[in-house]
Amino acid sequence: MHEATDSPNTLGPPTGPVPRDGPGPVAGPITLPPLVDQHSHGTVDGELGVGSFETHLAAAAGSGAAPAGTTFFDSWTGLAVRRWCPPLLGMEPHCAPVSYLARRRELGAYRAARLLLRGAGIGTFLLESGARDDLSTAEDLAATADGAVHEVVRLEPLAEQVADTSGTVDAFIGNTAEALYAAAQHATAFAMGIAFCDELPPDPREVRRAAARWLALTVRPARDRAPDPALAQHLLWSAVATGLPVQLHCADPQSLVGFLRATAGFGTDLVLLPDRPHHRRAAQLAAAFPHVYADAGPRPGETLGEAPFGKLLFSTGARGLPELYVTASRLFGQAMARLADEWVGEEICTRAEAQRIAGLVAAGTARRVYRLDAAGSG
Repeated sequence: MHEATDSPNTLGPPTGPVPRDGPGPVAGPITLPPLVDQHSHGTVDGELGVGSFETHLAAAAGSGAAPAGTTFFDSWTGLAVRRWCPPLLGMEPHCAPVSYLARRRELGAYRAARLLLRGAGIGTFLLESGARDDLSTAEDLAATADGAVHEVVRLEPLAEQVADTSGTVDAFIGNTAEALYAAAQHATAFAMGIAFCDELPPDPREVRRAAARWLALTVRPARDRAPDPALAQHLLWSAVATGLPVQLHCADPQSLVGFLRATAGFGTDLVLLPDRPHHRRAAQLAAAFPHVYADAGPRPGETLGEAPFGKLLFSTGARGLPELYVTASRLFGQAMARLADEWVGEEICTRAEAQRIAGLVAAGTARRVYRLDAAGSG
């Protein structure tokens, strides 16, 4: 594995002989532009003890609490935190977790987050809003990270907020349409978790029945409520109609093939954010449909073999810990550096070409799909 240089976006030392021309290795590592993180949730405020820090590590691994006598620092994410985050706080890599957390408390939560986020190599964040109130807002993240932050509006919380202020089905459906229109005026994209969507919008009568059932559940905590499938599909088709890009959180994107086919020609880009281990299938679908894009995933070497390079985008998926922004960006950089060395060494492309391809996945494609330059963003 290559070690990073002082610059967070300069990846890997040169390898092999240094020829004057030709496609073989050349002097110097590949250098990425400031990354565009197309999907994250923000960070928690306040000091974190060992227990609460490990709770966030466990959530990042998709697990519950660690069994007695074990720790989530003994995980891939935990090792990445110990490798990449201590130097940003003035410590040696691989220091003991207790020492790292003590340094974190010594600096204070805000200063530690500031150092971590500003050292992650991310210049632009697309922040999913609406899911939790205890995570940083777009304004807070922009100030802490000293980067551009754009809002991705999650559809389920938006519908929940509308339901809380709508007493009738007619009011709910009308207010939802108005809320979507209002959100589209400032949002960069919409997002939704969806397991399946038909090739046609749902029948309005079924949407009304689903809305009535959902409104009847408003006395329950919001986290226990999920839109009825017909209502969820109504929300998704309505978001597609706005023309903004729509992120699709899907365990397995294969179930969305009919919907992807049906939305071709609408002028709306769809971005697949699948669960592991389905990133390769998402990349294949991105290759099959011109308006579909996919998250590059934790192993970009696999997804880059399945789709045109301009159809894949980097994300951290970070939630809670600023450390997760650092580890995701560093691991992405290491993966792209290894891939560049492999391709250049095998004379598949020149190092300049490898750098250009890495730049597309790191930032260029996201800037195009989400129209970031048109918005005058950083």
